[in-house]
Amino acid sequence: MKENISIPFPYVKLDKELNIIDYNSRYKEWSKGLKGVKTIFQLMSDFDVDKKKQMACVDGKYYDLYTNPESDCFNVIFVENSYVNNKGCVNSNILVGLLLVDNSLEIQETMDEIRFPHFSAIIERKINDYFNNMGGLVKKIEGYKYLFVLNKEMLKKLKEDKFSITEQIEKLEMGNDVPATLSIGIGMNGNTVNEDMAFARAALDLAMGRGGNQIVIKESEDTYQFIGGDGKEVSQNSKVRARVKAYGLVELILSASDVIIMGHKNPDLDSLGSAAGVFAIANFYDKKCHIVLNQVTSSIKALYERLCDDGRYENVFINSEEAVKIVKKRTLLIVVDTHRPFLTECPELLDEIKNIVVIDHHRKAAGAIDNCALIYHEAYASSVSEMVTEMLMYIKGIRLSKAEIEGLMAGITVDTKNFAFKTGIKTFEAAAYLKKNGADSISVRRLFKNSFDEYLARSEIIRNAEIIYDNMAISVLSDKIIVDNPTVLIAQAADELLSLQGIEVSYVFCETGGKVHISARSLGKINVQKLMEMLGGGGHQAGAAAQLEGVTIDEAINMLKEKIEIYLKEKD
Repeated sequence: MKENISIPFPYVKLDKELNIIDYNSRYKEWSKGLKGVKTIFQLMSDFDVDKKKQMACVDGKYYDLYTNPESDCFNVIFVENSYVNNKGCVNSNILVGLLLVDNSLEIQETMDEIRFPHFSAIIERKINDYFNNMGGLVKKIEGYKYLFVLNKEMLKKLKEDKFSITEQIEKLEMGNDVPATLSIGIGMNGNTVNEDMAFARAALDLAMGRGGNQIVIKESEDTYQFIGGDGKEVSQNSKVRARVKAYGLVELILSASDVIIMGHKNPDLDSLGSAAGVFAIANFYDKKCHIVLNQVTSSIKALYERLCDDGRYENVFINSEEAVKIVKKRTLLIVVDTHRPFLTECPELLDEIKNIVVIDHHRKAAGAIDNCALIYHEAYASSVSEMVTEMLMYIKGIRLSKAEIEGLMAGITVDTKNFAFKTGIKTFEAAAYLKKNGADSISVRRLFKNSFDEYLARSEIIRNAEIIYDNMAISVLSDKIIVDNPTVLIAQAADELLSLQGIEVSYVFCETGGKVHISARSLGKINVQKLMEMLGGGGHQAGAAAQLEGVTIDEAINMLKEKIEIYLKEKD
């Protein structure tokens, strides 16, 4: 790159894809602490190429960016905004929000062509009236997305009103088979309006990553508030997204020197099954691939042994220490069935590898893996095995082994509780694809077999359950009962408790590895994900978990009961 461009300010030249292709000596000196910056978006996440002037915060300081387009590139100059840097916060009294009608395409598919424009107009009028009545500014910016700006004082009113605009829109009926739902992201307390806008975008992305139909407020870099989210996740039946993600994944695999796949700690059949599906893609394109697996638990042992019988899996499974040693400059890391760094098999890999892909179906939580080359996150999907199977449908000529096919089917089966929970059109399409390619139901069922001791332990947990609030069951795995994988056992017991008459929610505790583990399940009336988030965990609306350190099981049970009280009061 050239360094002799004589401009007295930091300067970069961007290509049409907005990658940095040139810069001057001032930029080189200025960006010493900014490692690995290759695109303008790494300096300013909401950079707008059409704006001649905009503000950005880089490394704690604010700059005015001046953009000058040429025929095949863009010139950008950074001029320090000394006024903002000296005066500090410039927008202390406003909040910025983004509102999205998050299932507009599904509604349009269920309505008459003549009625839908009228339906859309009513939605737009209600949104405008709602925020205008609060003295705010609201503007439709694209499709079914709206930007609104309010005084900060209005946030209290919005909370007291319980964001009634969401209920108003949901109650609209004009021949639509599904109700319209809203997701709202609010940003505030940034140092500039641009930063508030970035907060709002991040909040809306998080709301959508948690299944939509809820409000997320981002008050600082790492502080979020969640409102709503007790309704069903917003289903997206369009196949375009999966096809685009499949093509993107293939491109990243082709450009990588090798591939490492890892799931979450205490792996289950969805984690290993989806990892096997991704391995099949990498293997199809002749890329050397490894799967990080530190422990072969009883829940995955049968599938693991089947995969190992396949000659392609020789030396594929490695532990964390081995994984760190084989990292190369162009290694691609693919994380499946989790998006939280501390839950992965080897968190160190996230720091060692620059090219990262995340494929997950859990409701998105704060502190997710960032700086990813590709994110495929669908909270409405039944499992990651379903998502991977859907991508496989768009890879022509790929052939999977019987173990890989049945591993994916097992992943879908275990996460849907035998196709009883979180099943949508895509779930059955994925299962049909796997069945068509040779999945055998009896063979898949053999992957779920438990030992006699595990069955007795699970029965003991159910026998000792305590009923609270008339419809909730709490139980504990006794420390006198020794099993290979207690966290998997309590999850199975929590599932089984829901089959008892009158039980709507179940919580099962165990102590292992110096931590108290909680597995929570629900039939839908109670959002256990929100409850587990209060305890530092996460998961799904119908299935979630948490880990607590420095407490006894009795203390953990009391903590949970306190959170249940808070949740029920907020729900009322």
